[in-house]
Amino acid sequence: MKKTLSKIDKPLLIVTIILCSIGLLMVFSASSIAAIHRYNKSITYFFIRQLIFLSAGFIGGFIILFIKTKRYEKISWLLIIGIIFVLASLLIYGEITNHVQSWFYIPHTGLAIQPSEFAKSFLILFMAMYYSKLIKKKPSNILLYLIPLAITFIIGILIAMQPDFGSAMILLAIGFCIFISIPMEKSNLPKIILILGILAIIVVLVLLYSGTNILNSDQMSRFNFRNPCQRYTEESGYQVCNGFIAINNGGILGVGIGNSTQKYLYLPESHTDFIYPILIEELGLGVGIIVLLLYIFLLYRILKIAKEAYNLRNSIIAYGTFWLLVFHIIINLCGVLALIPLTGVPLPLMSYGGSSTLNFIGMIFLTERVAIENKDTKFNLEMKKLTN
Repeated sequence: MKKTLSKIDKPLLIVTIILCSIGLLMVFSASSIAAIHRYNKSITYFFIRQLIFLSAGFIGGFIILFIKTKRYEKISWLLIIGIIFVLASLLIYGEITNHVQSWFYIPHTGLAIQPSEFAKSFLILFMAMYYSKLIKKKPSNILLYLIPLAITFIIGILIAMQPDFGSAMILLAIGFCIFISIPMEKSNLPKIILILGILAIIVVLVLLYSGTNILNSDQMSRFNFRNPCQRYTEESGYQVCNGFIAINNGGILGVGIGNSTQKYLYLPESHTDFIYPILIEELGLGVGIIVLLLYIFLLYRILKIAKEAYNLRNSIIAYGTFWLLVFHIIINLCGVLALIPLTGVPLPLMSYGGSSTLNFIGMIFLTERVAIENKDTKFNLEMKKLTN
């Protein structure tokens, strides 16, 4: 055990712990008022739950460290078929919260599972295992390269039907980024581009002439994201404008931990989607910038592990984790800053949430497993050179 743990990427683990710690502190502060006045719970209600999620994530993560990535080949198809079934069932049996049917609630526990969060990780694992085996065979049938993209599209549609367009776009973006990074015969590229182009045209024509409203009025209103404080009476304008007020209140040094005014029910999702504005309000813009630098360092370490991978399977796992975090960070921050429409995407390792927290930590520890295998492979190669 000590030998395995000594091979992990320690900077990656440390920065993950720091971000989780900051997030836990901010969840406690941001949720304290809402816990009492909106949910009739104790002041520590969300803090304790988030602490449990984090603890479960790290315990599960340390178990992941001792599982070879190759072993996931046996269950990757099972995971992807299972998540498709679960997402389809969710449209029938899932609970509707905030106009979105994205959660299964566990009776008598107060806990909910959001399958779309795990769908992103299962897709990364599936594509890593699938393309790792496919590239070795060098098939002439180009349609085999497109199977994971078709599965990505199916899962994306099921998530969009909830409707959760933020998660759907992230999943589709992850699948596309992984696909374009796959090494394949150059002669196959024009054929694949042609097929994808034809499919895109067909999808657009079907949507245009089907007479179906893809987005309802509430979702369409989110595209009017500019100048939120001029639309204070609208839901999206109200939330983002109060986020701006929180950031403005914080200034450089902040008003002090626990002293936010915007968490007094002005920001409905202060401990989830809008935790970053509350962080700046209480701890200041300086700490906000430090958090961004911590994210950059986290992504740098993951990218480094991906580049050092000795096989395609591990490379895709690490790159997939990189894109998972990148898209979540960009979409959350750009949404709360009114640079793009607000989509309700959590900020990794900071926002409150069981499914998202478990998913992010699990993928980071899976990347740590890749780092361990990188060092094992490097050591074995060096030993071979010495013996030859």
